[in-house]
Amino acid sequence: MTPTYRGSERAILDDTIDRNREALIASVARLSDAESRQRLVASATTPIGLIKHAAAVERFWFQWFLDRRTECDGPANPGEESYLVDDFESLDDVIAEFRRASAESRRIAARFDADDVVMNSRDEPVSVRYVLQHMIEEFARHAGHADILVEQIVQSR
Repeated sequence: MTPTYRGSERAILDDTIDRNREALIASVARLSDAESRQRLVASATTPIGLIKHAAAVERFWFQWFLDRRTECDGPANPGEESYLVDDFESLDDVIAEFRRASAESRRIAARFDADDVVMNSRDEPVSVRYVLQHMIEEFARHAGHADILVEQIVQSR
């Protein structure tokens, strides 16, 4: 995916979020389903779990926070349990879930300007720019986590 080198701040923010989403997917997608479930750290973090968590993060920030939904199209709590994947869910299923959540996030975000402000649960103003920047940070961090976990898994083959 070629970066957007020029354009509005918003175009660059949106593009960077998308590139980080794709980097996370690309890192994990090269694993088998069984490999994606390998747990190499003390926490519940697994490669497939990073994708599952990213879908919950999408729903939390875009559906619940920006769109003010009381019911999202899936789990929207980005806490520790968001890394857990049911046995019946395949890696392809979880990637598809993340892609659906991302598509919905894009639709929601398109209705806002970066300068728009939404009040958080503590009645504090939060700019949409902050949300977009936070998503860049969130997905970049998890893509890095995925890269390290996947490298360990691939080297152990």
